[in-house]
Amino acid sequence: MSNTEHPIHFKRPQLEESASFDRSTLDYIHRASSTGLYEIRGLGAKRKLPHFDDLVFLTASLSRYPLEGYREKCSTKTVLGTRFAKKPVVLDTPITIAGMSFGALSANVKEALGKAATAMGTSTTTGDGGMTSEERLSSKTLVYQCLPSRYGFNPDDVRRADAIEVVLGQGAKPGGGGMLLGQKVNPRVAQMRTLPEGVDQRSASRHPDWTGPDDLTIKIQELRELTDWEKPIYVKVGATRVYNDVKLAVHAGADVVVVDGMQGGTAATQTCFIEHAGIPTLAAVRLAVEALRDLDMIGTVQLIVSGGIRTGADVAKALAMGADAVAIGQGVLMALGCNRDTYQQGGQAHSAEADYAALGTQAGFCHHCHTGKCPVGVTTQDGILEQRLEPDMGAKHVKNYIKTLTMELTTLARACGKQDVHHLEPEDLVALTIEAAAMAKLPLAGTNWIPGHNLG
Repeated sequence: MSNTEHPIHFKRPQLEESASFDRSTLDYIHRASSTGLYEIRGLGAKRKLPHFDDLVFLTASLSRYPLEGYREKCSTKTVLGTRFAKKPVVLDTPITIAGMSFGALSANVKEALGKAATAMGTSTTTGDGGMTSEERLSSKTLVYQCLPSRYGFNPDDVRRADAIEVVLGQGAKPGGGGMLLGQKVNPRVAQMRTLPEGVDQRSASRHPDWTGPDDLTIKIQELRELTDWEKPIYVKVGATRVYNDVKLAVHAGADVVVVDGMQGGTAATQTCFIEHAGIPTLAAVRLAVEALRDLDMIGTVQLIVSGGIRTGADVAKALAMGADAVAIGQGVLMALGCNRDTYQQGGQAHSAEADYAALGTQAGFCHHCHTGKCPVGVTTQDGILEQRLEPDMGAKHVKNYIKTLTMELTTLARACGKQDVHHLEPEDLVALTIEAAAMAKLPLAGTNWIPGHNLG
Protein backbone atom coordinates (compact mmCIF):
# COMPACT_ATOMS: atom_id res chain seq x y z
CA MET A 1 0.00 0.00 0.00
CA SER A 2 1.36 3.36 -0.98
CA ASN A 3 1.53 6.33 1.41
CA THR A 4 -1.21 8.10 -0.51
CA GLU A 5 -3.54 5.14 0.01
CA HIS A 6 -2.94 4.76 3.75
CA PRO A 7 -5.87 6.05 5.89
CA ILE A 8 -3.54 7.92 8.24
CA HIS A 9 -2.65 10.31 5.42
CA PHE A 10 -6.27 11.05 4.44
CA LYS A 11 -7.06 14.78 4.76
CA ARG A 12 -10.46 16.48 4.84
CA PRO A 13 -11.51 20.11 5.29
CA GLN A 14 -11.82 21.18 8.95
CA LEU A 15 -15.20 22.97 8.96
CA GLU A 16 -16.04 22.95 12.65
CA GLU A 17 -17.25 26.44 13.56
CA SER A 18 -16.04 28.13 16.72
CA ALA A 19 -18.75 28.91 19.27
CA SER A 20 -17.02 32.13 20.31
CA PHE A 21 -15.79 33.20 16.88
CA ASP A 22 -18.58 32.01 14.60
CA ARG A 23 -19.24 33.52 11.16
CA SER A 24 -21.34 36.31 12.60
CA THR A 25 -18.62 37.33 15.05
CA LEU A 26 -15.95 37.12 12.36
CA ASP A 27 -18.04 39.35 10.09
CA TYR A 28 -18.41 41.86 12.94
CA ILE A 29 -14.66 41.93 13.66
CA HIS A 30 -13.68 42.15 9.99
CA ARG A 31 -16.16 44.98 9.40
CA ALA A 32 -15.07 46.89 12.51
CA SER A 33 -11.39 46.51 11.69
CA SER A 34 -11.94 47.67 8.11
CA THR A 35 -14.16 50.69 8.78
CA GLY A 36 -13.69 51.78 12.40
CA LEU A 37 -17.48 52.16 12.60
CA TYR A 38 -20.25 50.34 14.43
CA GLU A 39 -23.11 48.79 12.49
CA ILE A 40 -26.47 50.54 12.29
CA ARG A 41 -29.56 48.57 11.32
CA GLY A 42 -33.29 48.31 11.80
CA LEU A 43 -35.78 45.85 13.33
CA GLY A 44 -35.08 43.97 16.56
CA ALA A 45 -32.81 41.45 18.23
CA LYS A 46 -31.86 38.41 16.18
CA ARG A 47 -30.52 36.35 19.07
CA LYS A 48 -32.79 33.74 20.65
CA LEU A 49 -34.25 34.99 23.92
CA PRO A 50 -36.72 33.60 26.47
CA HIS A 51 -40.12 34.44 25.01
CA PHE A 52 -43.85 33.85 25.28
CA ASP A 53 -43.24 30.76 23.14
CA ASP A 54 -41.76 29.23 26.31
CA LEU A 55 -45.17 29.34 28.02
CA VAL A 56 -48.29 27.24 27.35
CA PHE A 57 -51.89 27.49 28.51
CA LEU A 58 -53.60 25.06 30.85
CA THR A 59 -56.89 25.09 28.98
CA ALA A 60 -60.14 23.64 30.30
CA SER A 61 -60.95 19.95 30.44
CA LEU A 62 -62.68 18.37 33.48
CA SER A 63 -61.47 20.64 36.29
CA ARG A 64 -62.29 23.79 34.27
CA TYR A 65 -65.33 24.56 32.11
CA PRO A 66 -64.59 25.79 28.55
CA LEU A 67 -66.84 28.16 26.63
CA GLU A 68 -68.41 27.28 23.31
CA GLY A 69 -66.79 29.50 20.71
CA TYR A 70 -69.76 29.75 18.38
CA ARG A 71 -72.42 30.44 21.03
CA GLU A 72 -70.81 32.16 24.01
CA LYS A 73 -69.31 35.62 23.77
CA CYS A 74 -65.86 36.57 24.93
CA SER A 75 -65.40 40.31 25.41
CA THR A 76 -62.31 42.10 24.16
CA LYS A 77 -63.33 45.63 25.21
CA THR A 78 -60.36 47.49 26.66
CA VAL A 79 -60.35 50.79 28.57
CA LEU A 80 -57.10 52.69 29.08
CA GLY A 81 -56.49 55.81 31.16
CA THR A 82 -59.09 55.51 33.91
CA ARG A 83 -56.94 56.97 36.69
CA PHE A 84 -57.20 60.73 36.06
CA ALA A 85 -58.34 61.35 32.47
CA LYS A 86 -61.83 62.71 31.85
CA LYS A 87 -61.96 60.81 28.55
CA PRO A 88 -60.30 57.40 28.84
CA VAL A 89 -59.46 55.56 25.63
CA VAL A 90 -62.03 52.85 24.86
CA LEU A 91 -60.97 50.14 22.38
CA ASP A 92 -62.66 47.11 20.82
CA THR A 93 -59.50 45.01 21.17
CA PRO A 94 -56.47 45.13 23.48
CA ILE A 95 -54.17 44.99 20.43
CA THR A 96 -52.84 48.46 19.59
CA ILE A 97 -50.35 49.77 17.03
CA ALA A 98 -47.08 50.98 18.53
CA GLY A 99 -45.42 54.33 17.89
CA MET A 100 -43.51 54.46 14.60
CA SER A 101 -42.61 57.82 13.16
CA PHE A 102 -43.31 59.51 9.87
CA GLY A 103 -39.74 59.60 8.70
CA ALA A 104 -39.04 56.03 9.69
CA LEU A 105 -42.22 55.10 7.80
CA SER A 106 -43.73 56.69 4.71
CA ALA A 107 -46.82 58.91 4.79
CA ASN A 108 -48.72 56.16 2.93
CA VAL A 109 -47.90 53.69 5.68
CA LYS A 110 -48.99 56.08 8.43
CA GLU A 111 -52.30 56.55 6.63
CA ALA A 112 -52.70 52.79 6.21
CA LEU A 113 -52.08 52.19 9.91
CA GLY A 114 -54.68 54.79 10.86
CA LYS A 115 -57.27 53.22 8.57
CA ALA A 116 -56.58 49.72 9.88
CA ALA A 117 -56.73 50.81 13.52
CA THR A 118 -60.01 52.62 12.91
CA ALA A 119 -61.52 49.61 11.16
CA MET A 120 -60.59 47.38 14.11
CA GLY A 121 -61.64 49.86 16.81
CA THR A 122 -58.16 50.24 18.21
CA SER A 123 -55.48 52.95 18.44
CA THR A 124 -52.36 53.86 16.55
CA THR A 125 -49.47 56.05 17.70
CA THR A 126 -47.54 58.88 16.06
CA GLY A 127 -43.92 58.13 16.89
CA ASP A 128 -41.15 60.74 16.66
CA GLY A 129 -41.36 63.66 14.27
CA GLY A 130 -44.91 64.87 14.84
CA MET A 131 -48.40 64.17 13.52
CA THR A 132 -49.19 64.02 9.81
CA SER A 133 -52.56 65.19 8.50
CA GLU A 134 -53.09 61.79 6.83
CA GLU A 135 -52.56 60.02 10.14
CA ARG A 136 -54.95 62.20 12.11
CA LEU A 137 -57.67 62.04 9.46
CA SER A 138 -57.47 58.25 9.13
CA SER A 139 -57.19 57.46 12.87
CA LYS A 140 -60.26 57.47 15.07
CA THR A 141 -58.04 56.99 18.14
CA LEU A 142 -54.53 58.44 17.93
CA VAL A 143 -51.88 58.50 20.66
CA TYR A 144 -49.44 61.41 20.36
CA GLN A 145 -45.87 60.74 21.46
CA CYS A 146 -43.76 63.27 23.35
CA LEU A 147 -40.14 62.22 22.87
CA PRO A 148 -36.80 63.68 23.99
CA SER A 149 -36.17 65.14 20.52
CA ARG A 150 -39.42 67.17 20.49
CA TYR A 151 -39.13 67.05 16.69
CA GLY A 152 -42.43 68.20 15.25
CA PHE A 153 -43.92 68.66 18.72
CA ASN A 154 -46.96 70.91 18.44
CA PRO A 155 -49.27 71.82 21.37
CA ASP A 156 -52.22 72.12 18.99
CA ASP A 157 -51.61 68.55 17.81
CA VAL A 158 -51.42 67.41 21.43
CA ARG A 159 -54.93 68.79 21.95
CA ARG A 160 -56.12 67.01 18.80
CA ALA A 161 -54.82 63.65 20.03
CA ASP A 162 -56.81 61.13 22.08
CA ALA A 163 -53.95 60.29 24.46
CA ILE A 164 -50.36 61.42 25.05
CA GLU A 165 -47.43 59.03 25.45
CA VAL A 166 -44.34 60.44 27.17
CA VAL A 167 -41.48 58.31 25.85
CA LEU A 168 -38.52 57.80 28.18
CA GLY A 169 -37.05 54.78 26.44
CA GLN A 170 -37.49 52.17 23.74
CA GLY A 171 -36.95 48.44 24.09
CA ALA A 172 -34.55 48.18 21.14
CA LYS A 173 -32.30 50.95 22.48
CA PRO A 174 -32.99 51.77 26.15
CA GLY A 175 -30.72 54.62 27.19
CA GLY A 176 -30.19 55.68 23.58
CA GLY A 177 -31.79 58.36 21.43
CA GLY A 178 -33.59 58.13 18.13
CA MET A 179 -31.84 58.02 14.78
CA LEU A 180 -32.96 58.96 11.29
CA LEU A 181 -30.25 58.89 8.67
CA GLY A 182 -30.00 61.66 6.09
CA GLN A 183 -31.23 59.58 3.16
CA LYS A 184 -34.69 59.55 4.80
CA VAL A 185 -34.80 63.27 5.65
CA ASN A 186 -36.70 64.46 2.59
CA PRO A 187 -38.17 67.99 2.29
CA ARG A 188 -41.38 67.17 4.15
CA VAL A 189 -39.63 65.33 6.98
CA ALA A 190 -37.09 68.14 7.26
CA GLN A 191 -39.83 70.77 7.45
CA MET A 192 -41.77 68.89 10.14
CA ARG A 193 -38.65 68.38 12.25
CA THR A 194 -37.06 71.78 11.49
CA LEU A 195 -33.95 70.08 10.13
CA PRO A 196 -31.78 70.52 7.05
CA GLU A 197 -32.60 68.10 4.24
CA GLY A 198 -30.41 65.05 3.79
CA VAL A 199 -28.58 65.39 7.12
CA ASP A 200 -28.49 62.62 9.74
CA GLN A 201 -30.79 63.28 12.69
CA ARG A 202 -29.87 61.96 16.10
CA SER A 203 -32.21 62.57 19.00
CA ALA A 204 -31.28 63.17 22.61
CA SER A 205 -31.32 60.15 24.91
CA ARG A 206 -33.25 62.02 27.61
CA HIS A 207 -35.76 64.84 27.75
CA PRO A 208 -34.11 68.26 27.88
CA ASP A 209 -36.28 69.68 30.65
CA TRP A 210 -35.88 67.10 33.36
CA THR A 211 -33.19 65.12 35.10
CA GLY A 212 -35.28 62.82 37.25
CA PRO A 213 -38.73 61.56 38.24
CA ASP A 214 -39.71 64.80 39.99
CA ASP A 215 -39.35 66.63 36.68
CA LEU A 216 -41.52 63.96 35.03
CA THR A 217 -44.27 64.84 37.50
CA ILE A 218 -44.08 68.47 36.39
CA LYS A 219 -44.18 67.51 32.70
CA ILE A 220 -47.25 65.31 33.19
CA GLN A 221 -49.01 68.14 35.02
CA GLU A 222 -48.18 70.52 32.15
CA LEU A 223 -49.63 68.08 29.62
CA ARG A 224 -52.78 67.64 31.71
CA GLU A 225 -53.28 71.39 31.90
CA LEU A 226 -52.67 71.71 28.15
CA THR A 227 -55.44 69.17 27.47
CA ASP A 228 -57.82 70.20 30.28
CA TRP A 229 -57.29 66.82 32.02
CA GLU A 230 -59.19 65.08 29.21
CA LYS A 231 -56.47 62.93 27.69
CA PRO A 232 -54.87 59.89 29.32
CA ILE A 233 -51.12 60.26 29.87
CA TYR A 234 -49.02 57.19 29.05
CA VAL A 235 -45.39 56.83 30.14
CA LYS A 236 -43.27 54.48 28.03
CA VAL A 237 -40.03 52.93 29.31
CA GLY A 238 -37.53 50.57 27.72
CA ALA A 239 -37.32 47.37 29.76
CA THR A 240 -34.29 47.60 32.02
CA ARG A 241 -34.89 48.40 35.71
CA VAL A 242 -38.58 47.78 35.19
CA TYR A 243 -39.74 47.42 38.80
CA ASN A 244 -38.38 50.80 39.89
CA ASP A 245 -39.19 52.56 36.61
CA VAL A 246 -42.86 51.54 36.75
CA LYS A 247 -43.14 52.66 40.36
CA LEU A 248 -41.64 56.05 39.54
CA ALA A 249 -43.91 56.49 36.53
CA VAL A 250 -46.95 55.78 38.70
CA HIS A 251 -45.74 58.19 41.41
CA ALA A 252 -45.28 60.84 38.70
CA GLY A 253 -48.96 60.54 37.80
CA ALA A 254 -49.13 58.25 34.77
CA ASP A 255 -52.54 56.87 33.80
CA VAL A 256 -50.96 54.10 31.72
CA VAL A 257 -47.47 52.60 31.76
CA VAL A 258 -46.00 51.14 28.55
CA VAL A 259 -43.13 48.67 29.00
CA ASP A 260 -41.16 47.80 25.85
CA GLY A 261 -39.01 44.66 26.01
CA MET A 262 -35.70 44.16 24.23
CA GLN A 263 -37.32 42.20 21.39
CA GLY A 264 -38.88 45.49 20.26
CA GLY A 265 -37.75 46.93 16.95
CA THR A 266 -36.44 50.22 15.65
CA ALA A 267 -35.94 51.91 12.32
CA ALA A 268 -32.26 52.47 13.04
CA THR A 269 -29.81 52.13 15.90
CA GLN A 270 -26.52 50.52 16.78
CA THR A 271 -26.55 46.72 16.67
CA CYS A 272 -24.83 46.65 20.07
CA PHE A 273 -27.96 48.28 21.53
CA ILE A 274 -30.38 45.93 19.79
CA GLU A 275 -28.60 42.77 20.89
CA HIS A 276 -27.09 43.68 24.25
CA ALA A 277 -29.25 46.23 26.10
CA GLY A 278 -32.42 45.69 28.10
CA ILE A 279 -34.24 42.57 29.26
CA PRO A 280 -36.68 40.23 27.47
CA THR A 281 -40.34 41.17 27.36
CA LEU A 282 -41.25 38.01 29.27
CA ALA A 283 -39.35 39.15 32.36
CA ALA A 284 -40.45 42.78 31.95
CA VAL A 285 -44.17 41.96 32.14
CA ARG A 286 -43.81 40.17 35.45
CA LEU A 287 -41.71 42.95 37.00
CA ALA A 288 -44.15 45.64 35.85
CA VAL A 289 -47.14 43.76 37.29
CA GLU A 290 -45.32 43.27 40.59
CA ALA A 291 -44.62 47.00 40.80
CA LEU A 292 -48.28 47.85 40.18
CA ARG A 293 -49.42 45.25 42.70
CA ASP A 294 -47.06 46.54 45.37
CA LEU A 295 -48.50 50.03 44.84
CA ASP A 296 -52.07 48.65 44.93
CA MET A 297 -52.56 50.10 41.43
CA ILE A 298 -53.76 47.00 39.56
CA GLY A 299 -56.87 48.12 37.68
CA THR A 300 -56.18 51.79 38.41
CA VAL A 301 -53.09 52.22 36.25
CA GLN A 302 -53.19 50.18 33.05
CA LEU A 303 -50.19 48.31 31.65
CA ILE A 304 -49.39 48.06 27.94
CA VAL A 305 -46.68 45.58 26.95
CA SER A 306 -44.69 45.66 23.71
CA GLY A 307 -41.58 44.09 22.25
CA GLY A 308 -41.66 41.08 19.97
CA ILE A 309 -45.39 40.31 20.20
CA ARG A 310 -46.42 38.60 16.97
CA THR A 311 -49.40 36.26 17.45
CA GLY A 312 -52.71 36.01 19.24
CA ALA A 313 -51.10 33.49 21.57
CA ASP A 314 -48.44 36.07 22.50
CA VAL A 315 -51.22 38.58 23.24
CA ALA A 316 -53.15 36.08 25.36
CA LYS A 317 -50.06 35.20 27.39
CA ALA A 318 -49.21 38.86 28.01
CA LEU A 319 -52.76 39.48 29.25
CA ALA A 320 -52.68 36.36 31.42
CA MET A 321 -49.50 37.64 33.06
CA GLY A 322 -51.20 40.92 33.92
CA ALA A 323 -51.03 43.28 30.93
CA ASP A 324 -54.14 45.24 29.99
CA ALA A 325 -53.14 45.67 26.34
CA VAL A 326 -50.27 45.15 23.94
CA ALA A 327 -48.64 47.34 21.31
CA ILE A 328 -47.28 45.82 18.09
CA GLY A 329 -44.73 47.38 15.77
CA GLN A 330 -42.64 44.87 13.83
CA GLY A 331 -45.55 42.48 13.35
CA VAL A 332 -47.56 45.29 11.78
CA LEU A 333 -44.69 46.09 9.40
CA MET A 334 -44.57 42.43 8.35
CA ALA A 335 -48.32 42.53 7.74
CA LEU A 336 -47.80 45.55 5.49
CA GLY A 337 -45.36 43.51 3.39
CA CYS A 338 -41.99 43.97 5.10
CA ASN A 339 -39.69 41.12 4.01
CA ARG A 340 -42.07 39.84 1.35
CA ASP A 341 -40.51 39.08 -2.02
CA THR A 342 -43.33 40.86 -3.90
CA TYR A 343 -45.33 44.06 -3.53
CA GLN A 344 -48.82 44.93 -4.76
CA GLN A 345 -49.18 48.02 -6.94
CA GLY A 346 -52.02 48.90 -9.27
CA GLY A 347 -53.70 45.58 -8.56
CA GLN A 348 -50.65 43.63 -9.78
CA ALA A 349 -47.95 41.70 -7.94
CA HIS A 350 -44.40 42.80 -8.71
CA SER A 351 -41.14 41.08 -7.77
CA ALA A 352 -38.91 42.90 -5.28
CA GLU A 353 -36.05 40.41 -5.46
CA ALA A 354 -33.75 42.68 -7.48
CA ASP A 355 -34.20 45.50 -4.98
CA TYR A 356 -33.34 43.19 -2.08
CA ALA A 357 -30.28 42.01 -3.99
CA ALA A 358 -29.17 45.63 -4.47
CA LEU A 359 -29.18 45.96 -0.68
CA GLY A 360 -27.12 42.78 -0.38
CA THR A 361 -29.90 40.76 1.18
CA GLN A 362 -33.01 38.70 0.41
CA ALA A 363 -36.65 38.76 1.45
CA GLY A 364 -36.88 37.23 4.92
CA PHE A 365 -33.46 38.53 5.94
CA CYS A 366 -33.81 42.27 5.36
CA HIS A 367 -33.12 44.70 8.24
CA HIS A 368 -32.19 47.68 6.08
CA CYS A 369 -34.92 50.06 7.27
CA HIS A 370 -32.31 52.74 7.93
CA THR A 371 -31.28 52.98 4.26
CA GLY A 372 -34.58 54.36 3.02
CA LYS A 373 -34.43 51.86 0.14
CA CYS A 374 -37.19 49.54 1.35
CA PRO A 375 -38.06 47.24 -1.61
CA VAL A 376 -41.74 47.09 -0.60
CA GLY A 377 -42.24 50.79 0.20
CA VAL A 378 -42.69 50.56 3.98
CA THR A 379 -39.64 52.22 5.55
CA THR A 380 -38.82 54.79 2.90
CA GLN A 381 -39.19 58.44 1.96
CA ASP A 382 -38.29 57.84 -1.69
CA GLY A 383 -41.02 59.25 -3.93
CA ILE A 384 -41.07 56.17 -6.15
CA LEU A 385 -40.56 53.44 -3.58
CA GLU A 386 -43.23 54.75 -1.20
CA GLN A 387 -45.86 54.26 -3.92
CA ARG A 388 -45.29 50.51 -3.66
CA LEU A 389 -47.39 50.62 -0.48
CA GLU A 390 -50.91 51.71 -1.35
CA PRO A 391 -52.77 52.93 1.78
CA ASP A 392 -56.00 51.01 1.18
CA MET A 393 -54.22 47.74 0.46
CA GLY A 394 -51.89 48.21 3.42
CA ALA A 395 -54.84 48.98 5.69
CA LYS A 396 -56.61 45.82 4.52
CA HIS A 397 -53.60 43.66 5.37
CA VAL A 398 -53.08 45.19 8.83
CA LYS A 399 -56.80 44.95 9.58
CA ASN A 400 -56.75 41.25 8.66
CA TYR A 401 -53.69 40.72 10.85
CA ILE A 402 -55.20 42.37 13.94
CA LYS A 403 -58.51 40.60 13.30
CA THR A 404 -56.71 37.24 13.21
CA LEU A 405 -54.80 37.98 16.42
CA THR A 406 -58.02 39.02 18.17
CA MET A 407 -59.75 35.80 17.10
CA GLU A 408 -56.81 33.73 18.35
CA LEU A 409 -56.89 35.64 21.64
CA THR A 410 -60.58 34.94 22.21
CA THR A 411 -60.18 31.31 21.14
CA LEU A 412 -57.60 30.74 23.86
CA ALA A 413 -59.56 32.74 26.43
CA ARG A 414 -62.70 30.66 25.80
CA ALA A 415 -60.67 27.47 26.04
CA CYS A 416 -59.61 28.64 29.50
CA GLY A 417 -63.25 29.26 30.43
CA LYS A 418 -63.10 33.07 30.27
CA GLN A 419 -65.96 35.32 29.15
CA ASP A 420 -63.57 38.27 28.94
CA VAL A 421 -59.98 38.23 27.68
CA HIS A 422 -59.04 40.38 30.67
CA HIS A 423 -60.02 37.49 32.96
CA LEU A 424 -57.00 35.47 31.82
CA GLU A 425 -54.65 35.01 34.77
CA PRO A 426 -51.24 33.57 35.68
CA GLU A 427 -52.91 30.38 36.93
CA ASP A 428 -53.74 29.63 33.28
CA LEU A 429 -50.05 29.38 32.33
CA VAL A 430 -47.07 27.11 32.90
CA ALA A 431 -43.51 27.35 31.60
CA LEU A 432 -41.64 24.89 29.39
CA THR A 433 -38.12 25.94 30.38
CA ILE A 434 -36.43 26.69 33.67
CA GLU A 435 -35.39 30.13 32.41
CA ALA A 436 -38.93 31.10 31.45
CA ALA A 437 -40.32 29.74 34.71
CA ALA A 438 -37.87 31.84 36.72
CA MET A 439 -38.41 35.02 34.68
CA ALA A 440 -42.20 34.81 34.58
CA LYS A 441 -42.56 33.35 38.10
CA LEU A 442 -44.69 30.55 36.72
CA PRO A 443 -44.40 26.84 37.57
CA LEU A 444 -42.46 24.53 35.31
CA ALA A 445 -44.95 22.37 33.41
CA GLY A 446 -45.90 19.22 35.30
CA THR A 447 -44.62 20.59 38.62
CA ASN A 448 -45.42 23.29 41.14
CA TRP A 449 -41.79 24.43 41.09
CA ILE A 450 -40.96 28.05 40.34
CA PRO A 451 -37.15 28.20 40.10
CA GLY A 452 -35.68 30.40 42.82
CA HIS A 453 -39.04 30.81 44.58
CA ASN A 454 -40.08 27.46 46.06
CA LEU A 455 -38.79 23.95 46.58
CA GLY A 456 -41.94 22.05 45.61
